[in-house]
Amino acid sequence: MKLRDLKTLLRQHPHTYPRFMLPNGEHIPSHAHVTEVGLVSKTFIDCGGVTGKTDTAVLQTHVMEDTDHRLSSERFAKILDLGDRVLPNDQLDVEVEYDCCVVGQYPIATARPAGEHLELILENRRTQCLARERSEAEASCCSDASCC
Repeated sequence: MKLRDLKTLLRQHPHTYPRFMLPNGEHIPSHAHVTEVGLVSKTFIDCGGVTGKTDTAVLQTHVMEDTDHRLSSERFAKILDLGDRVLPNDQLDVEVEYDCCVVGQYPIATARPAGEHLELILENRRTQCLARERSEAEASCCSDASCC
């Protein structure tokens, strides 16, 4: 989900409470705080020798002992607005960072209203071989699967 779309949804449902659903169907505890809005830039070279760059907006969640805390969609949108100071634009994909046993980052796949909640459905990130994907359209180091 793009940052702009997330902000729009939050503003359309200001009196709901965002609830993050993990890929396994469990939820990040509802008293989690969004403690950071950050920009993560990744510059890389793939196994075919092609360089690339990705930019992502990352929202850090943190579960505190304050179990009475509930983040409203209205407040969440204001926190995202603070991120405008460090984010280059609102067209970035959004990922949610959550520490359950290791720190994981989950892209927001979709969102839907669910009673008093705005369900933010998270999906797993996957690794991929970009050179192999390119080889479907052109010859590359992965055309014979020797690079990966």
